[in-house]
Amino acid sequence: MLLTLSGLKPPKTRAAIPPISHCLRRSSLSFSAIRSKNRSNGRRSLRIRALDAAQPNDYEAQTSGQSERSVKLRIAIVGFGNFGQFLAKTLVQQGHTVLAYSRSNNFDIATKLGVSFYSDPHDLCEEHPDVILLSTSIISTESVLKSLPLQRLKRNTLFVDVLSVKEMPRNMFLQILPPEFDIICTHPMFGPESGKNGWAGLPLVYEKVRIGSEASRVNRCNHFLNIFAQEGCRMVEMSCAEHDRHAAGSQFITQFIGRTLGKIDLDFTPINTKGYETLLNLRDITSGDSFELCYGLFVYNKNALEQLERLDMAFESVKKQLLGHLLYILRKHLYVNAQDSEAPQISKGAVDKSPQSNNGAVDEESSRAVNESPWRQ
Repeated sequence: MLLTLSGLKPPKTRAAIPPISHCLRRSSLSFSAIRSKNRSNGRRSLRIRALDAAQPNDYEAQTSGQSERSVKLRIAIVGFGNFGQFLAKTLVQQGHTVLAYSRSNNFDIATKLGVSFYSDPHDLCEEHPDVILLSTSIISTESVLKSLPLQRLKRNTLFVDVLSVKEMPRNMFLQILPPEFDIICTHPMFGPESGKNGWAGLPLVYEKVRIGSEASRVNRCNHFLNIFAQEGCRMVEMSCAEHDRHAAGSQFITQFIGRTLGKIDLDFTPINTKGYETLLNLRDITSGDSFELCYGLFVYNKNALEQLERLDMAFESVKKQLLGHLLYILRKHLYVNAQDSEAPQISKGAVDKSPQSNNGAVDEESSRAVNESPWRQ
């Protein structure tokens, strides 16, 4: 540090330097000093007017990382139904600016949540949100996406979906959106019911499909994903194709079984087992979802049909196993009653083959014996 003062005699005691209110970081270091005369004692003192270099105790330098992590986004939710409203609550609580659009008039609900509601997509897009969060039903996603006036958005807007299938929206985004737009496909593996007590430990599956190389776009992507990480979600980065393979064997089967249980009258009993209560809980959770969700999981996940066929085969296999064992017991019971002598032993192989034909179907004799069983009164 070099200060040149002409005509200034060094005082016997160093002049006090007033506190510096703030510092600005720049590439060069410069000081400006002026001479001022102390009228009371006739001595001149040094007063620093500007300091352009960051100091070791620079508050701005210390808090830059914190402010970077707490950047707030302008997020526009397209499709402000139950799930969109569920997400909006947390987004608002975190301090993000939330906008919303849906074909239904949800102005009152949005106002209570602290969300700005728009009934016209043109008005929404003219607000230039950082993120468009697509929270529509699976089967309406394409029509809603095509209805958005993309030309009114910022050129590098980030598009995110939260659908329960992933390959379909990924391909749709890549086909419809301009190449300058960024894309993240996500699936929060929870909803208003399972996430009502918080998101901690619940999985968020995501794939960064297309993110620009600019630092601002990379940071925006990270800031959005941090919304879920901040709530304690288990962050799972996974390709859309791999997600759909897993989801067909988990989410679709869950939806199908839950809806099947809803078709039969299962009542609460005074002797409920834990397993039975689990089935009742599954039925109740899936009954809160729309049929469009189950239908979308089936139609737009190419792996779902295979899982449905496997489930059907499993039902038939268990059913045939039960009928087969019942048929063997009936035959043995009738044979023993008809003969005074000891009945010949039937090998295990014969037992396994007796109730089924070569293609695994229960034959007519098996069905007739079951219907005529003395235990089916």
